[in-house]
This record gives sequence, C-alpha cells and structure tokens, in this order.
Amino acid sequence: MRMLTKIPKQFYFFLAAIFILNIIQSSFTQLIFDEAYYWYYSQNMAWGYFDHPPMVALLIKISSYFFNGELGVRFMSCILSALNIILLWLMIDNPKKNDYIKHFFVLVFSMTLLNAYGFFTLPDTPLLFFTSCFLLTYKHFIKNPSLSLSVLLGIFMAALMYSKYHAVLVIFFVLLSNLKLVQNKYAWLSVLVALISYVPHFYWLYENDLVSIKYHLYERPNGAYSFEKYTLGFFVNLVAIFGLTFPFIYKALFKTKSNDLFNKALIYLTYGVILFFFISSFNRRVQTQWIIIICIPLVIIAFNYMLQNKQALSWIFRFGLINSIIIIYLRMGLAYQPLLFNFYYETHGNQEWAQAIEDEVGKVPVVFENSYRNAPMYSFYTDGTPTFSLNNYMYRKNQYSIDNSEEKIRGRDVAYISKYIKDNSFSYEREDGGLYKGKYIPNFQSFRKVNCIVEDKEVILNTDKNIKLKVFNPYKESIELSKLRFAVTYMDNHKIPKETLNIALETVEPNSTLLKKQDTTNFTFHLPKTKMENIGYFRVVISENNLYFGLNGKPIPIQ
Repeated sequence: MRMLTKIPKQFYFFLAAIFILNIIQSSFTQLIFDEAYYWYYSQNMAWGYFDHPPMVALLIKISSYFFNGELGVRFMSCILSALNIILLWLMIDNPKKNDYIKHFFVLVFSMTLLNAYGFFTLPDTPLLFFTSCFLLTYKHFIKNPSLSLSVLLGIFMAALMYSKYHAVLVIFFVLLSNLKLVQNKYAWLSVLVALISYVPHFYWLYENDLVSIKYHLYERPNGAYSFEKYTLGFFVNLVAIFGLTFPFIYKALFKTKSNDLFNKALIYLTYGVILFFFISSFNRRVQTQWIIIICIPLVIIAFNYMLQNKQALSWIFRFGLINSIIIIYLRMGLAYQPLLFNFYYETHGNQEWAQAIEDEVGKVPVVFENSYRNAPMYSFYTDGTPTFSLNNYMYRKNQYSIDNSEEKIRGRDVAYISKYIKDNSFSYEREDGGLYKGKYIPNFQSFRKVNCIVEDKEVILNTDKNIKLKVFNPYKESIELSKLRFAVTYMDNHKIPKETLNIALETVEPNSTLLKKQDTTNFTFHLPKTKMENIGYFRVVISENNLYFGLNGKPIPIQ
C-alpha cells in the first residue's frame, strides 16, 4: 500500500481516463466471436475447457455478477488492465519517472494489442496481468527471498498457467535467466505451491483424456509452409504490436544491458519469446496475440531507456501520440461501423443477424454446422437460446465436442444452419456478405461423441490388410448400426481433408446390430483404395441421419 500512496495524483488521473474509456468502449461495442465463445465457457464453469484453461471463463463469470450485456463480459478486463498499468509503473525504479508520467501513458496506450486487451476479454487479458504480477513479485523475491514471497510467486505462476498455456514461456525464460534458483529452497517452494495450485486443472486434463494438450500439439490442422504467410508474417506481427514506435522500442531492447537479475529476466523473456515463435514460424502461422507477452517487459525496458535517452523520449512520445490517435479512431470504428467505411469487423452486425434469425425461428434451438463462433454469438444475443455447433470432418473439434450441449438439443425440433444446405427454407445475408442458410429438422439426432479407435501403428495404403476398429458408444442409449454410415477421410501431410470414401465394416461379434450403450463394439475393415497422392493421414468418420461425416476418429498416420 505504501508503494501505491507514493504514486503521483497525475498518474491516477490518466489511469482513470483510460479506465472510463475502456468501460464506455466495452458497453457500446458488440462482442467479437472469441469473446462469445469464452462467454459460452462461463455458462458452465469447469477447471478446464477444450482450447484453454479456465481463467478467462472466471473473469467473465465475475463480470456477469456486476453487469449484463457486453460489459457483463468485459468488466473484469477493464479492472485488470488498469491494475496492470499500476504494476508496470511499480516495476520501474528510475527516480525521474514521476516527471514523465504522460510519456509513460502514451507508451502504454500506443501499443496496439495491449490497448485492445484493455477491454476485450480473451485468455491473453489475464495472461498479461499475471505476467506483471509474476515479474513484480520476482523483482522483490530476488532482492530478499522469503516464505511469503515464495508462496505468492507460486500462486502467480499457477494463475499464469490458468490463463493460457503459453504462460509456460514466461516462467521458463525468467527461471532460465537465473539458474542459481535451483539452489534456492524458496524457489523450490514456489514451484511446489504452483503445482499444488494447478492440481485441479491437471485432474481435469486427466478426466478429459488430455484433450487440450493433444489438440494443440498433435491434432491441430496446419497448412503447407509459406515464407510470406509464416515467417514474414511473424516479423510483420513484431512490428504491428507496437505500430510506429517499433524501431525505438526494439532499439531500447538492443541497447539495454543485463546489469542486474531483473533486467536480465526481462531481456531473457523478450528474446526467448521472440526466438521461440520465430522457430515456430517455420512450422505454423504465428498469430499476433501469441507474442503479446513481450509487451510487458518491453514497456519497462523502453520506458527506462526513454528516461536515459532524450532523443528516444521525444520520438517515442511523438510517434506514440500518432499511434494513439489512430487507435482511438479505430476503437470508435469498432463500435460504429460507418467510421470504417466499407470495412466490417467482428464487432459489427452480430446482434442484428442473431435477431433476424430469431425473428424467423423464434425460440427454437439452433444448430450451426461447423461454427463454434456463430453458436455462442447467437445464444448471447438471444438471451441464452440453446445452440450447438455440429462439427464435421472439414472442421475441427472444440468445446461443443466435449460438453453436454448436444444432449440439450437431441430429440428436439431445431433450426439447422449450414453453408452446405441446398434445400434451405430460410436465409439471411449479413451486411458484410456472409450468408446464413437454414432449414427445420424435427426430432434432431446426432452422435458426435461416438469414438472410433484404430490401434494399428503401421497402416499401409492400397492393401487388403484387415484393420481392427473399436467403436465406443458413450451415450446412455444404444445406437442402431443401420442409422450410421462409416467412412474414411484421407488427409494430406497437414491434416487437410482431401477425399472421403465409404467403408464396409465386418463385426467381430456375431449378430451385432447395435452400438451398445456405454460399451465398445469391435469391427474390422479395409482401407478403401485411392489414386490420390501425398496422403499423410486417415481418419475414421461416421455420418448419422444423412448429416455430414463427423470427427469420430483421430488422425492416423499412413506409412
């Protein structure tokens, strides 16, 4: 508390202005699709979710206790972003900093994603906040290790990991900068506290067959390498997160020396994250928000450099003001689309298309094919109408693949919306050109959780070898085999579907006409022959009730 009272009043005036701006922005800007998805998380609180740990859902749940609508999703993000600015200020020791408060706020406000996550609620929002909490605690810890600081450090490490799996980079590179910590009993206590605090999520992963880890590491589709899209795109992202100030901020990084353990941690963290994602860019496209972690150490590094270098102070302030003006204009455009002329962003028109569909279908549950984005957005803007994302083999699994949302719509009359529909009974065209086509399906049935398991480790294409297939039915009712069609989807080396061919199953158990409830049925089949080349994987898929084939089996490599 003593540290907070030493902060000048001018600092709090600037902070209050940003906080009020974020509150107003949150209230008048429609959700982006990812926010709607995480809002859907918060409707069923758990210790983990398909794509991410649970911290983002917790923030939204807390926000919903205070407000409704968009602010009920974003309120805690506004709080955390304000607190984060205070934490960044406290990590700067230069005694001259109180004379340059406006320069500090221009620096922070001019960073594009750091600005956006001042009100958007995404996993990176708590990641940024707890990175600052972790670094400030570490700063005090290396000066005077103690029991209380070690426990606090462990809690913040766990909070980081509860925010986003990328947090492991923050912890790893900070610890790498100070290897003597392996001899520090308080450091080991911190690790122990972090692991104990993270046990609920470990258990959730165990209960859910490590679904998040497997998806991110093995099952995620990926395109062929492109220098322009991947590696060059990575460098564009390094520029984009800082805008016009980027030359001076990276110059500050190059000029900063690791003359103490804290500066060394900041430098290791920044270079470590950049190097990690640079290497990753040769394998997959690096999304801009993945590298946002470096904004935290670079605020401290850049501002300290500004206080020592008048030229940098002047140029970062000037270009930061230009950045800020552009950002304010774009933020206004997020809420009021005409300011962006013909450009439509995710925040535009969602309430309108949801209302238009509701006017057509009423309160009937809505099934969106291949859209974990549209399903929660529609539910949010129609006061919680039941929705479901029916994922087929041309898409990917998501939270709808593992929760109980399928049970809420099975057996009910639904409105089914898909771009694959040809005999649609209604449609709606968005202002940005997006088209929703729908039809009504009575007594809707889907069995997307039926699991097809191939245990063969070596599968060779275009042979007559029998392949063993186990089909597990997790549902509480048996499923007639006559209602199902089985097929194999061939994929390229990047797990992109290329060809789907029907297969005939031979039952190992005689007279088996059912997939027995909560039981496994054994079959054999032959891989259908194909003339396609460069096939890297296959997946066993199931179609029920003439729906498109689902994602029932895992990608199996072909030798």
